[in-house]
Amino acid sequence: MSKIRFGTLGPSGTNHEYVARRYIKFHELDADVRLFDNFDDALVAFDGQEIDYLIQCAVHPDTPRVMGSNFRERFVVDTFISPSHTLAILTRKEVVKPETISLVSPATDDYADLSAYSMLMPAVSIPLAFDRLMKGECDSALVYHYYFDSNPDELRVDATIGSPDDAWIVYGKQRVGEGEIVAARDSAVSKQFAQMQRS
Repeated sequence: MSKIRFGTLGPSGTNHEYVARRYIKFHELDADVRLFDNFDDALVAFDGQEIDYLIQCAVHPDTPRVMGSNFRERFVVDTFISPSHTLAILTRKEVVKPETISLVSPATDDYADLSAYSMLMPAVSIPLAFDRLMKGECDSALVYHYYFDSNPDELRVDATIGSPDDAWIVYGKQRVGEGEIVAARDSAVSKQFAQMQRS
């Protein structure tokens, strides 16, 4: 039996990879994860039968385009909620008053008050924002908190952001609905609905 092939956004260490692997573990699947530099390359692989499913965060800037393009052959087959790695604003220790910050924009623009920064430097992924920080191309970066743990001599934590519960989309090749709503009546929110109606 062949492994199921999932694709998502790289490079290694992204929230996309982290959440895709959590999703596979949740479903107890024998599956591989292939990482792509961007969703255009992932769609080429998807259309070329190189991957079976594609996982994308709902707030990624490319999501509207990915979901809307070729919707007769690429289908949303699942959605789920997952926290990601804890986020933080990390700054190089030698910088007294940071003025530039790299972050995944616009997805994380509202996660913190960024008014003190004179320049926001958009990055395609959090690992790339961190790489920019470590190269000295920016003063701060909104990245994973755990990066600080391996670089405490070079970085400081200016703010701990936490982890949002993001919505995630799974694309497949076979439609799962035929015009009806595809939802679980025993979902976590269904239990909330039932409790509210009993109150």
